[in-house]
Order: sequence, then C-alpha cells, then structure tokens
Amino acid sequence: MIQKKGLRDFDWLLALLAIGIVCFGTIQIRNAQPTESYWIKQLIGLGIAVVAMLLVAFNDYRKFINIAPAFYAFGLLLLIIVLIPGIGLKINGQRAWIKVPGIGQFQPSEFVKVTTAMMLARYFGKHRTGVLTLKEMAIGGLILALPIFLILLEHDVGQVLTYFPILAIVLFLSAIRIRYVVAAVALSVLLLPAAYWVGVKTHLIKNYQQERINVILDPEKADRRGFGYNTWQSILTVGEGGLLGADTSAAHSQSSLKFLPEPHTDFIFSVLAGNAGFVGCILVLLAYALLLSRMIAGAKRAPDRMGMLVIMAVVGGFTCQIFINIGMALGLLPVIGVPLPLMSAGLASLIATFIAIGFAISVQLRRFVN
Repeated sequence: MIQKKGLRDFDWLLALLAIGIVCFGTIQIRNAQPTESYWIKQLIGLGIAVVAMLLVAFNDYRKFINIAPAFYAFGLLLLIIVLIPGIGLKINGQRAWIKVPGIGQFQPSEFVKVTTAMMLARYFGKHRTGVLTLKEMAIGGLILALPIFLILLEHDVGQVLTYFPILAIVLFLSAIRIRYVVAAVALSVLLLPAAYWVGVKTHLIKNYQQERINVILDPEKADRRGFGYNTWQSILTVGEGGLLGADTSAAHSQSSLKFLPEPHTDFIFSVLAGNAGFVGCILVLLAYALLLSRMIAGAKRAPDRMGMLVIMAVVGGFTCQIFINIGMALGLLPVIGVPLPLMSAGLASLIATFIAIGFAISVQLRRFVN
C-alpha cells in the first residue's frame, strides 16, 4: 500500500510531460479545426484521462495484471460487438467505432492494446531461468493473434501494425533465442513481397491500399489529385512551416481551408509543422523522447518481471505509433490512419494512453514494496 511518501515518489515529470503534450496538441487541433468542437472534447477527455491515470497509479498494478484474463476477454468481446452492423460505426471503410451517447465515438482497439500488454506481461512475467520454448512463443503469438484477427475484420490495418511491437519487445526481454530473432527477421524480409502479392491477388489488400503504397514507392508517378492527395497535401503543409512556423494565414491554408484531410487526427503532426515549424517539431519530439525515457527508467526499477514487461510493452506500441504517424505526415510511409499519441484528437486513444502511463507510475511507486 502506498504511504504518504507516495506523493513524493510519484513520477510528476512523466505525468506533466504527458499532460503538456496533450495541451500543446489541443492548440494544434484548435488551429486545424477552428470551427469545430474537437479541441473542447479533447480537454474534457484530458480530465477523464488524468483521473483514470491516477486511479491506476495509486493502485497496485499486480492486482490489475492478476485479473488480466478478465480484462482481455472483455476487450475481445468489445471487438466482436463493434463488428455488428447497427452497433459498430463504419467510417472511411473501417467498422472500428461504437457510438456512446454523451461521449461520442469510442474505439475499443485502443483499450485492447493495453489489455493485451497486460496479458502478455502476466504470461511471460513468471519467474524463469531458461530461454523461451517454442510452446511459450506460440502461446504469446495466440494472445496477440486473437485481437489482431478481429481488428483485421474491421479493416483497420494501421491499428494492427501497432500491436506487433508489443509482442516483439516482450519476447525479446523474455530471453528468446537469438537464432529465432534472426530467423524471424529473415523470413519477414523474404515473405513480405510474397505476402503483398497474395494480398493483392486475393483482394485482402484493396485497390486504394495498393495505391497508397505505390505513392510512397514511386511518388513522381503518383496522382496528386487521387490516392496521392493526402500525402501530397501533408508534405505541402509541413513545408509551409519552414524553420519557425508560417504566419497564421499561411499555416492554415492547408488545414483550416480543408485541403489537408483529417488534420486533427491522422495529420496533426503536419499541422504542428505548419504552425510551429522545424523547431517546434524538434521540441515535441524531444518531449516524446523524454517521456519514453522516463517510462524505460521506470521499467528498470520495476520490482518484478511483470511490471517491467508491461511498461516496455507499452513503450513498444507507443514508439511504433509515433514512428508511423510522423512517417505518414512526411510522406515516408503509406497513409494507414494511425493517430499520434497524446496529440491527435480521440477520446479512446487519449484515455488508453494515460491508463498505460498510470501503469508505469504504479510500477515505480512500488519499487520498494515487497
């Protein structure tokens, strides 16, 4: 149980960094959609998220992980419910949201990411002396495969990609044999082209997804008024910012005038670059780096393997999301609809991220508790 010194040992820097990034992101959301109420909803979501973080932080994380199977099963149930027509909302070809009265759209896959990390930490966090067996890796793969399969039925490929680093980092930290790592990397490189070809032939990869990939592979031939439109408009917005950011009218020419699609979610980094320039982007990236380093430092001080693994699983998924979103904004990766954590508008993503941060703080608070 946390005593009075809990407030002293609380990682205020980690919490304040997360809150600061959200507040700065809310300004960008306001700039991107000045006539909409997204920024107000984001501030309301921040209040809910901070409460959720504190509830998790000041409770023993081991209690949550011990009942991880229940959270995991409930998450899978939500992913099934969202697939039911009439309940799940279909937006841009993806049935990935549930409409909650008084709150708005709710995306279960964001929360399931946390429950999956908890489940993996529970399974691989047991005391061990040897390397992982094939059976253990297969079970870990199954834990990840169930939510991924359901999310693929939603046609949310971007969300699926953010799940893989969660398992990868847990396996790496659980003494996986190096030859398995080498084999996995080699197979991925060799099978990726074949998987793409099969996906095209079986229509698992839709025409618009193929075009988005082609935009990255051969940007000179991309149709800038067609499937290359999003990427091209994002690059223009980033370029407008220059070193210190464009003036108000220029910075808003791509986002507020609706030339840049989804400026408050998928392309919030583009809006940031347009408003704050290269310097502003670097400062935000430094804030992310400091936040991740605080979480990693907390994992090093964890009192047990479960605590260490749950933090590092969260760090893996978090880092992947940042990398993909910024890659999309800069035209280095295909547009696959991955939000920028803490900055993109979205209640589910915001609350799930703060719950994950609450776990990291909870682990640190109990580093001296037997």
